[in-house]
Amino acid sequence: MKLEKEKQHRLRINRLKIYEPYPKQREFHTAGASYRERLFAAGNQLGKTLSGAAEVAMHLTGEYPDWWQGLRFEHPIVVIAGSESGELTRDGVQRLLIGQPDREEEWGTGFIPKRCIQRTTRRQGVSNAIDTVTVGHVSGGASSLLFKSYDQGRSKWQANTVHFVWFDEEPPSDVYFEGITRTNATKGSVMMTYTPLKGMSAVSARFFLEDAPDRIKIMMTIQDALHYSQEERDRIIASYPAHEREARTKGIPTLGSGLIFPVAEEDIIVQPFPIPTHWAQIGGIDFGWDHPTAAVSLAWDRDADIVYVTRDYRKREATPLIHAAALKPWGLLSGEQWLPWSWPHDGLQHDKGSGEQLAKQYKEQGLKVLSERAQFLDGSNGVEAGLSDMLLRMQTGRWKVFSICQDWLMERQTYHRKDGKVVKERDDVISASRYALMMLRFAKQAPPPETNRAYRGFGAKSGSSWMSG
Repeated sequence: MKLEKEKQHRLRINRLKIYEPYPKQREFHTAGASYRERLFAAGNQLGKTLSGAAEVAMHLTGEYPDWWQGLRFEHPIVVIAGSESGELTRDGVQRLLIGQPDREEEWGTGFIPKRCIQRTTRRQGVSNAIDTVTVGHVSGGASSLLFKSYDQGRSKWQANTVHFVWFDEEPPSDVYFEGITRTNATKGSVMMTYTPLKGMSAVSARFFLEDAPDRIKIMMTIQDALHYSQEERDRIIASYPAHEREARTKGIPTLGSGLIFPVAEEDIIVQPFPIPTHWAQIGGIDFGWDHPTAAVSLAWDRDADIVYVTRDYRKREATPLIHAAALKPWGLLSGEQWLPWSWPHDGLQHDKGSGEQLAKQYKEQGLKVLSERAQFLDGSNGVEAGLSDMLLRMQTGRWKVFSICQDWLMERQTYHRKDGKVVKERDDVISASRYALMMLRFAKQAPPPETNRAYRGFGAKSGSSWMSG
């Protein structure tokens, strides 16, 4: 009994040693080796703050486990960690790093091992709150941990040059950018762990709507939290209000009534399957440069009137030559291109470099581009009409998306309105699918593999919609 008691005591004061992350938590840790700014967007009570505390403890002590592939510091460092208020910082960040705030004898039962805590100072004005911690590092020196809170204002985050900043819960944008600035001189790193309940704020938009080579978001859903059974997951999901459900269980920003497609992802997502030969198919493309060029292929089960998004593509700052090379295999069979491609009205614009119409450039690169820009049968091409058609199909089970179409699914999560107007940001793949849906009447069946010369006249008859040569 004495041995077991001593064993449990040693585990309690060396919690870091027994930390075993879930796959999503490990993915987030590993990303630190490649990205300066990281967001761990996760639902409530899934382990995001716990994983943040474990990583901070590793950096402060220099004690990394054998499986660690993330960012490493081989020397003592300075870290700022904080949350929305002094009380929340104490009860969340401080508790997980140091131990129960109201029992000093318990300090050392957090992720920073007790033997490494050399000195602490108290914060004024918040009971049981710590201001600074001196932490022993394996190199022989000492790291410094500074606890701060957002309600102190940006100025309180200005004084220090640090190596690492941990924001637990979403910070105001001025505090976030001040935190980044503190790491400039050290070429340090910034980490955030929060549930995005504030909607598409400036900070969330930085990760959800903007692409940057030094920035990444990792999303953890309730399905990734292995400490819940499926029965418990279902019960938790059902307990949340519908407009907060995706934020609290999947880490997707709450957009409320502004979400353009307010349907549960599980209602539209399906696993990929071979497309039956009698189904019609069509491609859609959205031209871009600064914003990505995007494309999708749709498969149409005409008997049930169900449309499936089967493939997607998204790439910025590339020429039609590059895009066409990536898309041609979608419609190539027996050496012939058969898949019709729908395109938007700006395809009639002339490229500033070549002076040729964009649609014509794609035709010259081998795509079977339709002769008419995307429009409904009556000649209109309204965005709202197309979105309404897509939403109605989703709500009636007639719009499905293959699970491999991650770009499409990610865009859906943040596609929203502001002041009643569609926000035209990160909507490229969805726009491509809208163009294809508008021209669904021109969808074609794939030819049989034994295509012969007689088939090569497909679509060239009078009244066809192929772009003429």
